[in-house]
Amino acid sequence: MQSLAGVALMLDASLDLIGRGELEQAREILDRALSRTRTTVGELRDLSFNLEPVALRDHGFAAAVDALAQSRCREHGIEASLDVVRIDALGEQTQAALYQIVREALEEAIRRGPPSRFEVTATADVPGTLRLVIRDDAPTERRRRALEVMGERARTLGATLTLDHDVSGTTMSLELRGQPTDD
Repeated sequence: MQSLAGVALMLDASLDLIGRGELEQAREILDRALSRTRTTVGELRDLSFNLEPVALRDHGFAAAVDALAQSRCREHGIEASLDVVRIDALGEQTQAALYQIVREALEEAIRRGPPSRFEVTATADVPGTLRLVIRDDAPTERRRRALEVMGERARTLGATLTLDHDVSGTTMSLELRGQPTDD
């Protein structure tokens, strides 16, 4: 938002300079405004992708999480293990919220470590209850804010989120009742 406001100010300044006949200065400011606009468009595209990647919409949860893991884990040398295909049977909004939780957990693990391993597993040991377990071996989280955000996302789904920290890392378990689990 600030970047776009800055571009607007730059355009106003350019118009003023053009009105005064100072075309070279106006051109320099317009070049900077164009550059800032392109940067902002790229940042908005990245933000949009992170909120709901095309792979999630077009190919489902498993493909989107796999693409996320391929990108972020390769970049940081993290070994990823994913078993999340059963989430593809859930509704789009549920998938989107669970994707955000997995993405936030991975980003937090990278900030804390990064970890050498990141695991995401979806099971349905209890009929009608989906359990999503996210594990990493990064140092434990000391900042509560990141965990509170993920907990709030879980609550919007009617799910419970529990965390366990020990010397081997963090395990996050999310239980979502009343879901199709192929039981």
